[in-house]
Amino acid sequence: MQLHFSPSMRSVTISSSNGLIDLMKIKVAARHISYRTLFHTILFLAFLLPFVFILTALVTLEGVNKCSSIDCLGRRLGPKLLGRGDDSGRLVKDLYNILNQVNTEQVPADLKIPDNFTHLVSEINSNTYSAKDFAIVLKGMMERSEKEIRESKLQELMNKHFAASSVPKGIHCLSLRLTDEYSSNAHARRQLPSPELLPLLSDNSYYHFILATDNILAASVVVTSAVRSSLKPEKIVFHVITDKKTYAGMHSWFALNPISPAIVEVKGVHQFDWLTRDNVPVLEAMENHNGIRDYYHGNHVSGANLGDGTTPRLFASKLQARSPKYISLLNHLRIYLPELFPNLDKVVFLDDDIVIQRDLSPLWEIDLNGKVNGAVETCKGEDLWVMSKRFRNYFNFSHPLVAKSLDPNECAWAYGMNVFDLRAWRKTNIRETYHEWFKENLKSNLTLWKLGTLPPALIAFRGHVQPIDPSWHMLGLGYQKNTSIESVQKAAVIHYNGQSKPWLQIGYDHLRPFWSKYVNYSNEFVKNCHILE
Repeated sequence: MQLHFSPSMRSVTISSSNGLIDLMKIKVAARHISYRTLFHTILFLAFLLPFVFILTALVTLEGVNKCSSIDCLGRRLGPKLLGRGDDSGRLVKDLYNILNQVNTEQVPADLKIPDNFTHLVSEINSNTYSAKDFAIVLKGMMERSEKEIRESKLQELMNKHFAASSVPKGIHCLSLRLTDEYSSNAHARRQLPSPELLPLLSDNSYYHFILATDNILAASVVVTSAVRSSLKPEKIVFHVITDKKTYAGMHSWFALNPISPAIVEVKGVHQFDWLTRDNVPVLEAMENHNGIRDYYHGNHVSGANLGDGTTPRLFASKLQARSPKYISLLNHLRIYLPELFPNLDKVVFLDDDIVIQRDLSPLWEIDLNGKVNGAVETCKGEDLWVMSKRFRNYFNFSHPLVAKSLDPNECAWAYGMNVFDLRAWRKTNIRETYHEWFKENLKSNLTLWKLGTLPPALIAFRGHVQPIDPSWHMLGLGYQKNTSIESVQKAAVIHYNGQSKPWLQIGYDHLRPFWSKYVNYSNEFVKNCHILE
């Protein structure tokens, strides 16, 4: 095929390739335009039309022939070709509208939901989904995943609760072996402290620490860390109080492993004549009250009222509130310190899940301004997870008695490392207030507060607390995994409050060394019981 232009450019002849047959002859009428312009126009169309044909064919093969408008075709052929601008904003807006519409709809119960992303892609390839259908499938997949994650988290919390409530095999072994040693070894039964040192147990020129626990290994870490960190260890006196079943093992440990030059006294609760049911009404309540037994020893899962609205954090809080340790007399002993140690003026009370990293003798020099309890406030600090505790975190303000008597925004303070002025305490009615609110909680079927001994103490010590510098007592190492290591290193006392105790497998590995470095792994009892192996 050939094109022939006349010399005047007024006609165009299209002939066969051999030139014998004229297929078409076009005469161009006279126009007030340049023939050269016409020539370039025809040449441009000759090149353009094949490309348009190919693009249209491709779009048709891909199924876009369903688009009946130039607008739809323009989006497919390209914004530059048809002069359209970027349409991404409109597409995103359409997607938002579809998602908002689907958000208010229920996923059909019989909807087949892909198991994973690969199955979803396979479904898309084998089925034609509208945008709305696709959004509903995605919603179904996310709802199922959220449910599975929640159930897994709740199961993890339940397992963690039971692990935290149990006694590790190694620690149980240690207690049994030391108890046996007490019965067969005269050195394990020797008097603590030796007779010539007995007067120092009531000498107020010494630094008196009080520790109440049935965990022998934990007690050894507290005492060892205090002595090693002290600038005057010869001035330290430790009063270790334990229960009747642990007394023999606890006595054996400190008799066979003296922490020289500090003085250690070990006493069982059965050795305090003052601890009678008349003086300590919580004793009878803990032994005979059915509500207490059911609450702390019943079905913790059903008792936590696990429903669809229960978040993992709320569930963890409910489980922790049911820890059996809260009905241990050792946990309530601190409220009776003035009577148990009538000759002492000022003491520092310590929990068994703490480690002392700095000399604590300056605590005896702190001016409490006539107050009874020197404690770190827990309502302000950099760690909002740990240091954001106010009364509303501990009490049930939907109860009329609580709402009438307490302020939900009042700042809470920490148990676990407290400076007690026993002289000032004896002039107050702190113990009586504690008993009154304890009884009220029993009458209200344990609905006034969640956690054991701190809430009634928060009430009993109201107006008697002197805040001390937060660097003295760092909390949260037993439940805040993201604890700042730098802050831990600077704190005088670190507290593993929470379920993840350092002697448990569920303890945090990066925080355990601050505690375990005070464990005597060369001790034959520790080695034979395979502690922390």
